[in-house]
Amino acid sequence: MAGFRSYPDGQGSEAGPKRRLRPESFADHYSQARQFFTSQTEIEQQHLIDAFVFELSKCDKTAIRTRVVAGLRNVDEDLALAVADGLGLPELPAALPPAREPVRDLAASPALSIQVNGPRSFAGRKIGILATDGTDTAKLEELRSAAQAEHVNVELIAPAVGGIEVGNGNGNRIPADQKVDGGPSVLYDAVILLVSKQAAPALAALPAARDFVADAYAHCKFIGYAGEAGLLLEAAGLTSSLMDDGFISLQEHSAADFIARCADLRYWPRQVVTAEKARALRAQTRRT
Repeated sequence: MAGFRSYPDGQGSEAGPKRRLRPESFADHYSQARQFFTSQTEIEQQHLIDAFVFELSKCDKTAIRTRVVAGLRNVDEDLALAVADGLGLPELPAALPPAREPVRDLAASPALSIQVNGPRSFAGRKIGILATDGTDTAKLEELRSAAQAEHVNVELIAPAVGGIEVGNGNGNRIPADQKVDGGPSVLYDAVILLVSKQAAPALAALPAARDFVADAYAHCKFIGYAGEAGLLLEAAGLTSSLMDDGFISLQEHSAADFIARCADLRYWPRQVVTAEKARALRAQTRRT
């Protein structure tokens, strides 16, 4: 009930009483954090910056936000500066005096990076195919066959869970796994848009369909498309100037090529560009 208590044995071979003491290294609060941060890829470092900004934005005490940033200066100056910028602090606070000066020349360790040591296959992942009436069934079957060959899961998403009508209006239907409102792109590792000409305007008018592609873009997912998907992309704000190499035309590339590209899991250069644009916009806003 009282917990563990050390017994000061003064009769044994050891001289002096037994005591619980922490070594001086316990006062080093920053060296390992610094090594961890410098061992991450640029993408992972941005994830850490975003996480600090997100969590500290939930704190309503400016003094606490400032103090955390002051502590981050002992980890990495660029980290502290980026977090301060994301929080909108008017100036970078002075570094907190460390209890023990951190070791600043610890070598970066590739073993600490998830991205460096990530999977090299898309097997076991899931693709969400948003399709409409009039979809090219040959392309849909090609995608399903290629996914099955690579052990990739596929779900068909449609405006209605009853599925999509295929063929020449002869009533043939392919059932859907999800209705677009209940199958957002956050559930999938990559997405594909198969949109027929006659169904494109109605799909582009659906807020859930626009969110489907906008969220996939924001989360740096690979986006395959065929048919008249351009109307939906434009409705979601994804104009041609934003379409990068993470967008893959399935009329120009095979389904197998698309899945091979997805082995990278995300199109990470999109995140770098987005972060740079956000920083430039904040800087411009401050100047004005």
